[in-house]
Amino acid sequence: MSMYFHLRAVPPPALRNSANWMRRLFEDDWNAVRERIGRHREEVLDRSYLDHDLLYAGAPVVLGGRPVNHPVPDNPPFLMLTAAQVGRVAAFLASADFEELWQPAREELLPEHLDGDLEDELHTVFAATHRDLTAFYSRTAAYGDAVVKCLLR
Repeated sequence: MSMYFHLRAVPPPALRNSANWMRRLFEDDWNAVRERIGRHREEVLDRSYLDHDLLYAGAPVVLGGRPVNHPVPDNPPFLMLTAAQVGRVAAFLASADFEELWQPAREELLPEHLDGDLEDELHTVFAATHRDLTAFYSRTAAYGDAVVKCLLR
């Protein structure tokens, strides 16, 4: 079963500190999700989302946040960032040099993912995800929105 890390921008007045509300927030069909991704209002990372922690070791809030327990006990908690935290993440990502983030992380990522022959491909995938996250957080910060995150199966 594939796991996905789903991030969604939410206007602060609409934000609820309710696990059931957060669960409903992530129940849209994939057509609606893709449309919001295209507008940088939502982002979805594939099963390698944990590896991005290696890139963002200095800023764990990129993938972290305040936990809100999921209504289903065996599911991981939702994570929530305030609009102020989103602004700080956006500033970090906008000023970060991907190559400077990549070099320390690459030593751990390469053996885990593939042969050295495919390093360029792995680099490309992580660079694209970095650009997507930067666009998502930049747009979300520009709107003054919060972010809710969910790990989906």
